[in-house]
Amino acid sequence: MVRPGSTVPAKIRESTRFYPYFKDCIGAIDGTHIPASVKGRDVSSYRDRHGNISQNVLAACNFDLEFMYVLSGWEGSAHDSKVLSDALARKNGLKVPQGKYYLVDCGFPNRRKFLAPYRGVRYHLQDFAGHGNDPENEKELFNLRHASLRNVIERIFGIFKSRFTIFKSAPPFLFKTQAELVLACAALHNFLRKECRSDEFPVEPTDESSSSSSVLPNYEDNDHEPIVQTQEQEREDANIWRTNIGSDMWRNANN
Repeated sequence: MVRPGSTVPAKIRESTRFYPYFKDCIGAIDGTHIPASVKGRDVSSYRDRHGNISQNVLAACNFDLEFMYVLSGWEGSAHDSKVLSDALARKNGLKVPQGKYYLVDCGFPNRRKFLAPYRGVRYHLQDFAGHGNDPENEKELFNLRHASLRNVIERIFGIFKSRFTIFKSAPPFLFKTQAELVLACAALHNFLRKECRSDEFPVEPTDESSSSSSVLPNYEDNDHEPIVQTQEQEREDANIWRTNIGSDMWRNANN
């Protein structure tokens, strides 16, 4: 997997829409469902909200369409936020460098390390398409620019599933092998992305929404900032931070 860079990503640095507002953002995180073959009494827990048997795969990617972290093997019924909590709790799990953060959708709680959009406010890019649909306030402007950046995770999932067509149906292997196959293909995707840049695949539409409620554990790694706030304090701090970003965007856009 690709490690977070120490400099501001070019996609952010080179655009006044995103810089300096998202200068500390290193990528985006979301979950995707991959068809799975499961036998025995556990089958029902792998049934996702569409009624399909699947594994829920959590992934983080950068703005160069490279995977930074992948956690596979979770039941299809698992909420994305629960999978994120597991990823953070693992000894060799997801680490967020101090002062940095990922973009997430509104299925995840808004936190300083995981910046979510405003709920109940226009968000998807198509909501702003066409004449007369420009953002009308700072929350809508924030959501539009957030969605424009976070779209990279949808693109990488589309490329991944188009490139590795084995995931269009349940692979005929033991479930442990199915989960490992996702990781192997994610690594292969990164290799191809670096060496070939051959990502001319149609992005498949996704119809996946995340779930909410998550308790993020403390980090034990000294290179990463520990979480010492209560859930309520952390939420309030993150919401104030998001409000300040949106206010700066709106003020500068109208000057």
